[in-house]
Amino acid sequence: MKIEGYVEYQRREYCKDIRCPVQLELDEKKPGSEEYERIRRRCRRACIHTTWEFHRWLIDKDYLIVRPAK
Repeated sequence: MKIEGYVEYQRREYCKDIRCPVQLELDEKKPGSEEYERIRRRCRRACIHTTWEFHRWLIDKDYLIVRPAK
């Protein structure tokens, strides 16, 4: 759901902005290739960054985390 006047977080935006070495390696590979998928699995299963680092980055970049009211 888009909120007027705001932009949504783009996939891997954090990883690219902080120049994560795993992301840089991934960027060198052809999407969909065996090597690309192997790196993606490593990234998904054993990220070298913490949720705290990601959350701080979101705050520093003025992102808002929202959900619908119940």
